[in-house]
Amino acid sequence: MTESLWGDAAKSKPRTMTGKVPEVARHTAAMHPHRLLLFPALLTLSACALHADATRDAPASPPAMLLGDFVDDYGIGHKIDAQQWLQRPDTRYNVVAWHPEAHYLIARNDAGNRSDAGLWTRIDWLALPGMPPYEWAFCLSAYNAPTQTDAERRAIAHRDTPKTGCNGYPFSRMRRAPTTPD
Repeated sequence: MTESLWGDAAKSKPRTMTGKVPEVARHTAAMHPHRLLLFPALLTLSACALHADATRDAPASPPAMLLGDFVDDYGIGHKIDAQQWLQRPDTRYNVVAWHPEAHYLIARNDAGNRSDAGLWTRIDWLALPGMPPYEWAFCLSAYNAPTQTDAERRAIAHRDTPKTGCNGYPFSRMRRAPTTPD
């Protein structure tokens, strides 16, 4: 029989100073051998849970067609990036969640806005293929919701009828703003 690198002590059960195996150690080893199998299983489940949380909480990216400088049907300018939607001259929506697969975003109205400051907004959009110069259109489904959850639940946009699908009004069509040379 080959002795381990650490000697026989590495193979032996824990002992007291008198050399006897403590009652607790004998009881645990004899009565609960499944605990040795349980630890790797728990470790694996914990790793999976951490990965699932990280995946679930990863923010979605906005569609490229919505980013940039635009002018709507009414001549109002809009500047949109991943974090903020600016409706000129000074109304700001701070984006907290993009839902590109469902075609909407959730934003918190900026504290400096003249109206509905600090409240919540849901903006639904749809693509407008074959309608140049307009590329897409949006609907403010909610603009003064008291909570993020309330804004999420206000699904009033009807993309199949864009002329009346924004609570009886048309979606606002968006075209790229003309670029000016520096």
